[in-house]
Formats: sequence, structure tokens, C-alpha cells
Amino acid sequence: MMVTAAGSRVQVLSLYRRVLRIGRSWRAQSESETERERKYITEEARHLFRLNQQLTDPESVQRCVSECEARIEIGLHYRNPYPRPLYLPPMGLATQKGRKLKAQQRLRKQAKPVYLESHDET
Repeated sequence: MMVTAAGSRVQVLSLYRRVLRIGRSWRAQSESETERERKYITEEARHLFRLNQQLTDPESVQRCVSECEARIEIGLHYRNPYPRPLYLPPMGLATQKGRKLKAQQRLRKQAKPVYLESHDET
């Protein structure tokens, strides 16, 4: 799918407004957490959109848009604004015989779901 610069700009701005609207109207499962989760949603959106505002490659922009849409859908579905963790034990993916760390790092990067692409592994 080819995305023009003007079309992707409109799409990204629309997505940004949507995230900010979700942040304003967010209601946490426990009322005491509502303000903290609202603040997290808006600060995370601002941080990630500013971090990626210099992207010009249509493929990179589309990857970021896909990540944002996935995080929105998962957050709304589970009523949890925080990204779902990736449960992979260190060195837990199968590699070819004799290859260890570099192969594990590559496999972990390939196994990372779209909604966690902007997050570093901890």
C-alpha cells in the first residue's frame, strides 16, 4: 500500500488526536488510578509522536501507525493503557547448533509483536 506524504500526515495527526481524546476520556478500572493512567496515555503519546516526527520513509511511518493502532485496540479491549509485556525467557528461542547470543538477539527482535516495537526490552 503506497502512502503519500500528505495522506500519511493526515493519518498520523488523526491518530494523535484520537489518542489524546482517549486520554481525556479514559476511565480506569479502579477510580484511584484514573488520573495516573490518563497522564500516562497523554505523556506516552507525546513522547512517541515527538520521537518519530522526523520519519520520512513511508514504510517506517506505516509501521509506527500500525503499532499505535494496535496499542489503542489492545488498551481499549483490556482496559489497560500500558503495553502488554513480552514473555520470552532469555535464551529461550531455538537457534541453530553452536550459535548463541547474537542469534538469540535476532530471534527476540523478530519475535517482538507490533505493539511493542517502540519499547526497549527490560
